[in-house]
Amino acid sequence: MATRRLVVVAAAAALAVVPAAVWYATAQQIEEAKRARAVTVDGARYHVLPATLETTQWGWLDPKEPPKLVVDSGDVVAVETMMHAHNKIQPGSTMEEIVALRKANPGGGPMSVTGPIYVNGAQPGDVMEVAILKIVPKAFAFNFNLPGAEFPTIGALAPEFPQGWVRYFYLDWEKRRAEFKPGITIDLDPAPGTLAVGIDPNDPSPRKGGATDPMAPVSGLRPWKNASNMDLNELKEGTTLFVPVFLPGGLVWVGDSHCRQGNGEVNLTGLECSYREIVMRLTVRRDMTLQWPRLESPTHWITVGFDEDLNKAMVNATREAVDVLATQKMVPLTRYEAYSLVSMVGDCRVTQVVDVRKGVHCMIPKSIFAKK
Repeated sequence: MATRRLVVVAAAAALAVVPAAVWYATAQQIEEAKRARAVTVDGARYHVLPATLETTQWGWLDPKEPPKLVVDSGDVVAVETMMHAHNKIQPGSTMEEIVALRKANPGGGPMSVTGPIYVNGAQPGDVMEVAILKIVPKAFAFNFNLPGAEFPTIGALAPEFPQGWVRYFYLDWEKRRAEFKPGITIDLDPAPGTLAVGIDPNDPSPRKGGATDPMAPVSGLRPWKNASNMDLNELKEGTTLFVPVFLPGGLVWVGDSHCRQGNGEVNLTGLECSYREIVMRLTVRRDMTLQWPRLESPTHWITVGFDEDLNKAMVNATREAVDVLATQKMVPLTRYEAYSLVSMVGDCRVTQVVDVRKGVHCMIPKSIFAKK
């Protein structure tokens, strides 16, 4: 077997004077950038994009951000991610420090995202296919709720939890579990909270600093047609995301790394972690047309809907599910039949209620189609 070409793309972090609280994170970035990552990938170039202060952004998707990596359609990328706030939340960070970081980036999301990755040939109107091949997390994670007395709308029950709360966890990747406390263990199931392409200029989300330019940075907090912060726990290893392209090159970001998240993400956060690598194959699809993101897992087709009103998010996800069934080619269905089928076999779930735009996803089992 021929030796596959390993294309290592390294970006050095600027060695400026940094606060002591950030020094450990910066040193870790430099060390991680040296690490060789390898998976067996047939017939594709393999790239590595480490997470540094130069290759990540905190809380905003800026369409004018220079690409950190340029790849061809069908190439494979292994991307490293950071913890929230450019790795400034680390085991031992206090709730006071977490609140201060939240206030330091008004309007933006708390997540760090690595990218953007420019995919040659991708143009508006195309679809970006992102196949998640592998996820390997780093060793630590956290979960917190912000103080409801100060942030009464952030979290499903925020007013009932006036104090902030944070806990840090060691992740035993060999056993694929973490201990919540003695007697309670959590199985790890990594899925990135944010996997985005470049912004939709028509996204009604506020722009950074109140800008009116549609190409100004958009908050990474709200999910939209470019996927972004979907916080969808089905977006995991073995699953493929299909998302409409709005800008040349597609511009792929990934971050807000989760190692486990419940549907709803009710207290604001899942098991928030960072990835040593998330390995993805990026393919430009010109044979598809989509208005909203869709996913395919080994067992299901998955549609999504987003809106500030949870009922409208449900309507959007359901309409997409009906469209999937009404347009598939295996067994012809009228829209009435597709609507009926979604009502009988579709499993529509609340994705999250904490990202301003709430999310619903509908699971359609592939098993309903009889094998010939």
